[in-house]
Amino acid sequence: MRYNLEGVKKFVQKRNVASRPQTMWRHRELLPIEQDENVLFLGEHFTPLIPLRKVGKSLGLQRLYLKDESYLPTGSFKARGLGMAISKAKELGIKKIALPSAGNAGGAAAAYAALAGIEAHVFVPRETPEANKKEVLAYGAELHIVDGLINGAARAMNGANEEHGWFDVSTLKEPYRVEGKKTMGLELAEQFHWELPDAIVFPTGGGTGIIGMWKAFSELDELGWVKGKKPRMFAVQSAGCAPLVKAFEEGKAESDTWKGAKTVAPGLCVPKAFADWLILKIVRESGGAAIAVTDTEMLESVRTLARVEGVLACPEGGSTLAALKHLRDRELISESGRIVIFNTASGLKYMHLFEM
Repeated sequence: MRYNLEGVKKFVQKRNVASRPQTMWRHRELLPIEQDENVLFLGEHFTPLIPLRKVGKSLGLQRLYLKDESYLPTGSFKARGLGMAISKAKELGIKKIALPSAGNAGGAAAAYAALAGIEAHVFVPRETPEANKKEVLAYGAELHIVDGLINGAARAMNGANEEHGWFDVSTLKEPYRVEGKKTMGLELAEQFHWELPDAIVFPTGGGTGIIGMWKAFSELDELGWVKGKKPRMFAVQSAGCAPLVKAFEEGKAESDTWKGAKTVAPGLCVPKAFADWLILKIVRESGGAAIAVTDTEMLESVRTLARVEGVLACPEGGSTLAALKHLRDRELISESGRIVIFNTASGLKYMHLFEM
Protein backbone atom coordinates (compact mmCIF):
# COMPACT_ATOMS: atom_id res chain seq x y z
CA MET A 1 0.00 0.00 0.00
CA ARG A 2 1.06 3.57 -0.63
CA TYR A 3 0.16 6.60 1.47
CA ASN A 4 0.06 10.32 0.74
CA LEU A 5 3.23 11.04 2.69
CA GLU A 6 3.34 14.64 1.49
CA GLY A 7 -0.08 15.11 3.07
CA VAL A 8 1.07 13.44 6.27
CA LYS A 9 4.05 15.81 6.40
CA LYS A 10 1.74 18.82 6.26
CA PHE A 11 -0.69 17.76 8.97
CA VAL A 12 1.16 15.39 11.33
CA GLN A 13 4.42 15.77 13.20
CA LYS A 14 6.26 13.52 15.60
CA ARG A 15 5.01 15.48 18.58
CA ASN A 16 1.41 14.76 17.53
CA VAL A 17 2.09 11.05 17.58
CA ALA A 18 3.84 11.26 20.97
CA SER A 19 0.62 12.34 22.69
CA ARG A 20 -1.32 9.25 21.58
CA PRO A 21 -1.66 5.92 23.44
CA GLN A 22 1.31 3.60 22.89
CA THR A 23 -0.47 0.97 20.82
CA MET A 24 -0.05 -0.60 17.41
CA TRP A 25 -2.65 1.86 16.11
CA ARG A 26 -0.70 4.95 17.18
CA HIS A 27 0.53 5.92 13.68
CA ARG A 28 -2.94 5.84 12.16
CA GLU A 29 -2.00 8.09 9.19
CA LEU A 30 0.37 5.33 8.05
CA LEU A 31 -2.16 2.50 8.47
CA PRO A 32 -5.02 1.32 6.21
CA ILE A 33 -7.98 1.46 8.63
CA GLU A 34 -10.09 4.51 7.76
CA GLN A 35 -12.67 4.54 10.57
CA ASP A 36 -11.68 4.10 14.23
CA GLU A 37 -14.77 1.99 14.96
CA ASN A 38 -13.37 -0.75 12.71
CA VAL A 39 -10.21 -1.18 14.77
CA LEU A 40 -10.26 -4.55 16.53
CA PHE A 41 -8.38 -3.86 19.76
CA LEU A 42 -7.26 -6.68 22.02
CA GLY A 43 -4.47 -4.73 23.72
CA GLU A 44 -1.78 -4.33 21.06
CA HIS A 45 0.45 -2.10 23.16
CA PHE A 46 4.11 -1.39 22.41
CA THR A 47 6.23 -4.46 23.08
CA PRO A 48 9.29 -4.03 25.31
CA LEU A 49 12.77 -3.38 23.97
CA ILE A 50 14.92 -5.22 26.51
CA PRO A 51 18.66 -4.54 26.90
CA LEU A 52 20.49 -7.88 26.89
CA ARG A 53 23.43 -6.74 28.96
CA LYS A 54 24.77 -10.12 30.11
CA VAL A 55 24.32 -11.92 26.79
CA GLY A 56 25.64 -8.86 24.97
CA LYS A 57 28.76 -8.79 27.13
CA SER A 58 29.41 -12.47 26.44
CA LEU A 59 29.33 -11.69 22.71
CA GLY A 60 31.40 -8.53 22.98
CA LEU A 61 28.42 -6.34 22.08
CA GLN A 62 27.91 -3.06 23.87
CA ARG A 63 24.32 -2.35 22.75
CA LEU A 64 22.29 -5.49 22.21
CA TYR A 65 18.50 -5.40 22.56
CA LEU A 66 15.66 -7.89 22.30
CA LYS A 67 12.26 -6.79 21.00
CA ASP A 68 9.89 -9.17 22.79
CA GLU A 69 6.72 -9.73 20.76
CA SER A 70 5.38 -12.33 23.20
CA TYR A 71 3.61 -9.50 25.05
CA LEU A 72 1.08 -9.08 22.24
CA PRO A 73 -2.44 -10.60 22.26
CA THR A 74 -2.36 -14.36 21.53
CA GLY A 75 1.31 -14.31 22.55
CA SER A 76 3.00 -13.63 19.21
CA PHE A 77 3.83 -11.02 16.60
CA LYS A 78 1.15 -12.51 14.37
CA ALA A 79 -1.33 -10.33 16.28
CA ARG A 80 0.04 -7.34 14.39
CA GLY A 81 -0.59 -8.64 10.88
CA LEU A 82 -3.84 -10.45 11.55
CA GLY A 83 -5.20 -7.70 13.79
CA MET A 84 -4.66 -5.26 10.92
CA ALA A 85 -5.94 -7.57 8.18
CA ILE A 86 -9.11 -8.62 9.97
CA SER A 87 -9.85 -5.06 11.07
CA LYS A 88 -9.72 -4.14 7.38
CA ALA A 89 -11.86 -7.15 6.52
CA LYS A 90 -14.45 -5.86 8.98
CA GLU A 91 -14.24 -2.41 7.40
CA LEU A 92 -14.76 -3.92 3.95
CA GLY A 93 -17.77 -5.93 5.11
CA ILE A 94 -16.11 -9.33 4.68
CA LYS A 95 -17.87 -12.13 6.56
CA LYS A 96 -15.58 -15.15 6.09
CA ILE A 97 -11.80 -15.45 6.00
CA ALA A 98 -9.31 -18.30 5.53
CA LEU A 99 -5.58 -18.84 5.82
CA PRO A 100 -2.93 -21.55 6.13
CA SER A 101 -0.83 -21.41 9.28
CA ALA A 102 2.09 -23.16 10.93
CA GLY A 103 0.61 -22.21 14.30
CA ASN A 104 0.64 -18.67 15.68
CA ALA A 105 -1.00 -16.96 12.71
CA GLY A 106 -3.96 -19.29 13.04
CA GLY A 107 -4.49 -18.42 16.68
CA ALA A 108 -4.24 -14.69 16.00
CA ALA A 109 -6.63 -14.89 13.05
CA ALA A 110 -9.13 -16.86 15.13
CA ALA A 111 -9.00 -14.35 17.99
CA TYR A 112 -9.56 -11.24 15.87
CA ALA A 113 -12.18 -12.98 13.75
CA ALA A 114 -14.06 -13.88 16.95
CA LEU A 115 -14.03 -10.23 18.04
CA ALA A 116 -15.21 -9.10 14.60
CA GLY A 117 -17.91 -11.74 14.27
CA ILE A 118 -16.21 -13.08 11.15
CA GLU A 119 -16.16 -16.79 10.28
CA ALA A 120 -12.57 -18.08 10.17
CA HIS A 121 -11.11 -21.19 8.54
CA VAL A 122 -7.57 -22.14 9.54
CA PHE A 123 -5.61 -24.82 7.66
CA VAL A 124 -2.63 -26.25 9.57
CA PRO A 125 -0.09 -29.05 9.02
CA ARG A 126 -0.75 -32.13 11.15
CA GLU A 127 2.55 -31.56 12.99
CA THR A 128 1.49 -28.12 14.21
CA PRO A 129 1.95 -27.88 18.00
CA GLU A 130 -1.14 -28.94 19.96
CA ALA A 131 -1.18 -25.62 21.80
CA ASN A 132 -1.74 -23.81 18.50
CA LYS A 133 -4.47 -26.17 17.35
CA LYS A 134 -6.36 -25.89 20.64
CA GLU A 135 -6.01 -22.11 20.53
CA VAL A 136 -7.73 -21.95 17.13
CA LEU A 137 -10.57 -24.14 18.37
CA ALA A 138 -10.93 -22.18 21.61
CA TYR A 139 -11.65 -19.00 19.64
CA GLY A 140 -14.36 -20.81 17.67
CA ALA A 141 -12.65 -20.98 14.28
CA GLU A 142 -12.89 -23.98 11.97
CA LEU A 143 -9.66 -26.00 12.14
CA HIS A 144 -8.64 -27.99 9.04
CA ILE A 145 -5.73 -30.39 9.64
CA VAL A 146 -3.67 -31.25 6.55
CA ASP A 147 -0.88 -33.74 5.91
CA GLY A 148 2.40 -32.14 4.87
CA LEU A 149 3.88 -28.70 5.54
CA ILE A 150 2.61 -25.13 5.32
CA ASN A 151 2.67 -25.25 1.51
CA GLY A 152 0.39 -28.30 1.66
CA ALA A 153 -1.95 -26.44 4.01
CA ALA A 154 -1.99 -23.56 1.51
CA ARG A 155 -2.89 -25.90 -1.36
CA ALA A 156 -5.72 -27.41 0.67
CA MET A 157 -7.05 -23.97 1.55
CA ASN A 158 -6.86 -22.82 -2.06
CA GLY A 159 -8.78 -25.89 -3.17
CA ALA A 160 -11.52 -25.37 -0.59
CA ASN A 161 -11.64 -21.69 -1.35
CA GLU A 162 -12.57 -22.35 -4.97
CA GLU A 163 -15.84 -23.73 -3.66
CA HIS A 164 -16.49 -21.42 -0.71
CA GLY A 165 -15.06 -18.05 -1.79
CA TRP A 166 -13.56 -17.08 1.57
CA PHE A 167 -11.39 -13.94 1.79
CA ASP A 168 -7.79 -15.16 1.66
CA VAL A 169 -5.59 -13.60 4.35
CA SER A 170 -2.54 -15.73 3.53
CA THR A 171 0.89 -14.15 3.90
CA LEU A 172 1.27 -11.40 1.28
CA LYS A 173 -1.80 -12.53 -0.67
CA GLU A 174 -3.50 -9.34 0.57
CA PRO A 175 -1.87 -5.98 1.45
CA TYR A 176 -2.90 -5.53 5.06
CA ARG A 177 -0.90 -8.06 7.09
CA VAL A 178 2.34 -6.41 6.03
CA GLU A 179 0.92 -3.06 7.22
CA GLY A 180 0.43 -4.60 10.65
CA LYS A 181 3.95 -6.02 10.72
CA LYS A 182 5.19 -2.58 9.67
CA THR A 183 4.31 -1.35 13.14
CA MET A 184 7.34 -3.22 14.52
CA GLY A 185 9.54 -0.81 12.60
CA LEU A 186 7.49 2.22 13.62
CA GLU A 187 7.80 1.21 17.28
CA LEU A 188 11.54 0.61 17.05
CA ALA A 189 12.07 4.06 15.59
CA GLU A 190 10.22 5.66 18.48
CA GLN A 191 11.85 3.50 21.14
CA PHE A 192 15.27 4.59 19.85
CA HIS A 193 14.15 8.25 19.81
CA TRP A 194 13.84 8.33 16.01
CA GLU A 195 17.35 7.04 15.39
CA LEU A 196 17.29 3.65 13.68
CA PRO A 197 19.34 0.70 14.93
CA ASP A 198 22.42 -0.45 13.03
CA ALA A 199 21.24 -4.02 12.48
CA ILE A 200 18.14 -6.17 12.93
CA VAL A 201 18.33 -9.96 13.20
CA PHE A 202 14.93 -11.49 12.43
CA PRO A 203 13.58 -15.08 12.13
CA THR A 204 12.31 -15.48 8.59
CA GLY A 205 9.76 -17.94 7.24
CA GLY A 206 7.23 -16.09 5.11
CA GLY A 207 9.21 -12.88 5.57
CA THR A 208 6.39 -10.41 6.23
CA GLY A 209 8.25 -9.03 9.24
CA ILE A 210 11.32 -7.99 7.28
CA ILE A 211 9.23 -6.60 4.43
CA GLY A 212 6.99 -4.66 6.80
CA MET A 213 9.82 -3.13 8.83
CA TRP A 214 11.71 -2.11 5.69
CA LYS A 215 8.56 -0.39 4.44
CA ALA A 216 8.22 1.42 7.77
CA PHE A 217 11.80 2.65 7.66
CA SER A 218 11.37 3.85 4.08
CA GLU A 219 8.19 5.77 4.93
CA LEU A 220 9.72 7.34 8.04
CA ASP A 221 12.78 8.34 6.03
CA GLU A 222 10.58 9.99 3.39
CA LEU A 223 8.74 11.86 6.15
CA GLY A 224 12.07 13.05 7.52
CA TRP A 225 11.28 11.64 10.97
CA VAL A 226 14.36 9.41 11.42
CA LYS A 227 18.10 9.93 11.56
CA GLY A 228 20.84 7.81 10.04
CA LYS A 229 20.86 4.96 7.58
CA LYS A 230 18.33 2.17 7.48
CA PRO A 231 19.41 -0.92 9.45
CA ARG A 232 21.21 -3.87 7.94
CA MET A 233 18.64 -6.68 7.83
CA PHE A 234 19.68 -10.23 8.68
CA ALA A 235 17.22 -13.02 7.86
CA VAL A 236 17.55 -16.16 10.00
CA GLN A 237 16.38 -19.60 8.93
CA SER A 238 16.70 -23.15 10.18
CA ALA A 239 19.39 -25.36 8.68
CA GLY A 240 16.55 -27.86 8.13
CA CYS A 241 14.67 -25.39 5.92
CA ALA A 242 16.84 -22.63 4.52
CA PRO A 243 15.73 -21.76 0.97
CA LEU A 244 16.48 -18.05 1.38
CA VAL A 245 19.95 -18.73 2.77
CA LYS A 246 20.77 -21.01 -0.13
CA ALA A 247 19.53 -18.45 -2.66
CA PHE A 248 21.43 -15.65 -0.92
CA GLU A 249 24.68 -17.58 -0.90
CA GLU A 250 24.25 -18.60 -4.55
CA GLY A 251 23.47 -15.03 -5.63
CA LYS A 252 20.00 -15.93 -6.89
CA ALA A 253 17.10 -13.50 -7.06
CA GLU A 254 14.60 -16.16 -5.98
CA SER A 255 14.77 -19.35 -3.94
CA ASP A 256 14.11 -22.93 -4.96
CA THR A 257 11.59 -24.97 -3.00
CA TRP A 258 13.40 -26.66 -0.10
CA LYS A 259 13.10 -30.44 -0.13
CA GLY A 260 12.48 -32.40 3.07
CA ALA A 261 11.97 -29.36 5.28
CA LYS A 262 12.10 -30.15 8.99
CA THR A 263 12.71 -28.01 12.08
CA VAL A 264 11.50 -27.58 15.66
CA ALA A 265 10.55 -23.99 14.76
CA PRO A 266 7.17 -24.16 12.96
CA GLY A 267 7.40 -20.53 11.83
CA LEU A 268 10.63 -21.28 9.95
CA CYS A 269 9.32 -24.40 8.20
CA VAL A 270 8.43 -22.59 4.98
CA PRO A 271 9.89 -24.42 1.95
CA LYS A 272 9.44 -21.39 -0.31
CA ALA A 273 8.30 -17.93 0.74
CA PHE A 274 5.73 -16.32 -1.53
CA ALA A 275 7.74 -13.07 -1.68
CA ASP A 276 11.22 -14.61 -1.52
CA TRP A 277 12.49 -12.25 -4.21
CA LEU A 278 11.50 -9.21 -2.15
CA ILE A 279 13.05 -10.54 1.06
CA LEU A 280 16.33 -11.26 -0.75
CA LYS A 281 16.25 -7.81 -2.36
CA ILE A 282 15.84 -6.11 1.03
CA VAL A 283 18.56 -8.17 2.69
CA ARG A 284 21.03 -7.35 -0.09
CA GLU A 285 20.02 -3.71 -0.41
CA SER A 286 20.50 -3.20 3.32
CA GLY A 287 23.95 -4.78 3.38
CA GLY A 288 22.70 -7.66 5.51
CA ALA A 289 22.74 -11.41 4.98
CA ALA A 290 20.70 -14.60 5.26
CA ILE A 291 22.03 -17.14 7.75
CA ALA A 292 20.99 -20.62 8.91
CA VAL A 293 21.29 -22.14 12.38
CA THR A 294 20.65 -25.67 13.62
CA ASP A 295 17.75 -26.70 15.82
CA THR A 296 20.25 -27.58 18.55
CA GLU A 297 21.67 -24.04 18.42
CA MET A 298 18.15 -22.59 18.53
CA LEU A 299 17.13 -24.51 21.62
CA GLU A 300 20.42 -23.82 23.37
CA SER A 301 19.87 -20.12 22.74
CA VAL A 302 16.31 -20.39 24.13
CA ARG A 303 17.82 -21.84 27.31
CA THR A 304 20.43 -19.08 27.44
CA LEU A 305 17.83 -16.32 27.12
CA ALA A 306 15.72 -17.93 29.83
CA ARG A 307 18.51 -18.66 32.32
CA VAL A 308 20.64 -15.57 31.77
CA GLU A 309 18.16 -12.84 30.83
CA GLY A 310 14.84 -14.16 32.17
CA VAL A 311 13.17 -14.25 28.75
CA LEU A 312 11.31 -17.42 27.72
CA ALA A 313 11.58 -17.27 23.93
CA CYS A 314 10.07 -19.39 21.20
CA PRO A 315 12.50 -21.44 19.06
CA GLU A 316 12.25 -18.85 16.29
CA GLY A 317 13.33 -16.22 18.81
CA GLY A 318 16.19 -18.45 19.91
CA SER A 319 17.32 -18.63 16.30
CA THR A 320 18.16 -14.92 16.29
CA LEU A 321 20.57 -15.21 19.22
CA ALA A 322 22.11 -18.33 17.67
CA ALA A 323 22.56 -16.44 14.40
CA LEU A 324 24.10 -13.49 16.20
CA LYS A 325 26.93 -15.70 17.43
CA HIS A 326 27.73 -16.68 13.85
CA LEU A 327 27.47 -13.09 12.66
CA ARG A 328 29.99 -12.04 15.30
CA ASP A 329 32.35 -14.87 14.34
CA ARG A 330 32.13 -13.75 10.71
CA GLU A 331 32.65 -10.11 11.76
CA LEU A 332 29.37 -9.04 10.16
CA ILE A 333 28.21 -7.33 13.36
CA SER A 334 30.36 -4.65 15.00
CA GLU A 335 31.05 -4.41 18.72
CA SER A 336 29.70 -0.88 19.07
CA GLY A 337 26.66 -1.18 16.82
CA ARG A 338 23.13 -0.98 18.14
CA ILE A 339 21.72 -4.43 17.43
CA VAL A 340 18.13 -5.67 17.78
CA ILE A 341 17.14 -9.33 17.83
CA PHE A 342 13.51 -10.43 17.95
CA ASN A 343 11.57 -12.93 20.00
CA THR A 344 8.43 -13.44 17.93
CA ALA A 345 6.31 -15.50 20.35
CA SER A 346 6.00 -16.78 23.88
CA GLY A 347 7.97 -19.88 24.76
CA LEU A 348 4.92 -21.03 26.72
CA LYS A 349 3.45 -22.24 23.43
CA TYR A 350 6.37 -24.63 22.96
CA MET A 351 6.56 -26.44 26.27
CA HIS A 352 6.74 -29.76 24.41
CA LEU A 353 10.30 -28.82 23.42
CA PHE A 354 11.57 -28.32 26.95
CA GLU A 355 13.05 -31.13 29.00
CA MET A 356 11.63 -31.76 32.48
